Amino acid sequence: MELYLDSVDFKEIEEAIKLGIISGLTTTPTFMHREGITDIDAAVVKLSKMVPVLQVEALGDTSAEVLKEAERLLALGLDRNKTVFKIPVSNVGIQSCKLLRDKGYLVNVHLIYTLNQAYMAMQAGATYVCPLVGRLQDQGHDALLLIKQCVDAVNHYGYKTKIMFSSVRHAEHVRNAITLGVHTITIPWSVMKKLTENNFTTLGTEQFIEHTKLMTVKVKEVLSAANPVCKPTDTLLDALVRMTDSKFGAVSVIENGNKLKGVFTDGDIRRHLKESGKAIMDKKMGDFTYKEPVTINADALLHDAVALFKKNSIDNILVLENNAPIGFLDIQDLVKMGLIG
Repeated sequence: MELYLDSVDFKEIEEAIKLGIISGLTTTPTFMHREGITDIDAAVVKLSKMVPVLQVEALGDTSAEVLKEAERLLALGLDRNKTVFKIPVSNVGIQSCKLLRDKGYLVNVHLIYTLNQAYMAMQAGATYVCPLVGRLQDQGHDALLLIKQCVDAVNHYGYKTKIMFSSVRHAEHVRNAITLGVHTITIPWSVMKKLTENNFTTLGTEQFIEHTKLMTVKVKEVLSAANPVCKPTDTLLDALVRMTDSKFGAVSVIENGNKLKGVFTDGDIRRHLKESGKAIMDKKMGDFTYKEPVTINADALLHDAVALFKKNSIDNILVLENNAPIGFLDIQDLVKMGLIG
């Protein structure tokens, strides 16, 4: 099924073309008026250079006038093999369709609301017949039945006409077009860009990304540049300042170069304040007793880090490289990445 974009908005046309699957573009004078386009010829030429096939209106009160308008448009530089002239259905429109088709021009007879109109266009050799589904449904008619009848007529009688499903309002119309076997559909960008969306797909994709990160990304690749460190001779107040500056709730205490003595957390501060009062603020970091900290190697995978967070119910893990502390992995960093709920 051919996929046309129904638009004259240059920005959304550029976006749609990036998909790489657009068969062409349908336009209307109404679209151009709505977009405030005053130089229609210049817009048509510009559009013709942007898309594989351009479907553009050719209007006139007689078939001779319609032909003259089509040839005037071609004289602007349009490619006759990549330009489809849209003609509203009427007796003049049918006559114009036959005249243009006899000259080898491509024609879309549109504004189709009945099977009889579609039949006359098919008989005239229309390249496309274009029923307006949304508009018909707005009037309470069974537009999908009309589409089916048009497709059946093409298949039964062997017409070379393509049935174009138009006046698309939502994704369900696209599904209708597919199941009814139309040859072409023209869709506004607002609908087209959402056709690949689905909540289950989004969730599944997020899970794949999450699991890929867990199994391929190393701790050091997401580690913050901040590495709050204190010496045993520093006071608790010094440690608090470094926690604040680094925005981590912990500092590593090192001695004799980079030898790890322990990790002091904001939780430790609250515990010591409760036990000993404000006097602890003047204590040296070497005065405290330290438990064995939870650590992880910088080259470990995030999968291992998540397991440590869950096992120990902690907010920070000390990261080591060559047994020296190089920073803290914060659980909130993994939460933001969607790796921990």
